[in-house]
Amino acid sequence: MQFMLIERFENEDMIPVYRHIRAKGRQLPDGLTVVASWVEGNFGRCFQVMECGDLRLLQRWILTFRGLGVSFEIVPVVDAMAAREVAAPVLDQG
Repeated sequence: MQFMLIERFENEDMIPVYRHIRAKGRQLPDGLTVVASWVEGNFGRCFQVMECGDLRLLQRWILTFRGLGVSFEIVPVVDAMAAREVAAPVLDQG
């Protein structure tokens, strides 16, 4: 499954998180993959598409950032083409 992970940095301060990653690496558990990542222009949020077969892997990874002034929102997402395939049978219905 893929998840959009929205990280919100307290006071738009990503420095504690960046220091943590520089010192310890990303600490991704086996089976959790970063597909893509973007940071908002004011450093207030980071948007990441993550992929894993078990949500607990993502939850375990999030716990490594406790106390660093960042909160996380996890949004399960589906590729737009896959969503269109799901919707195709009902497109011509009233």
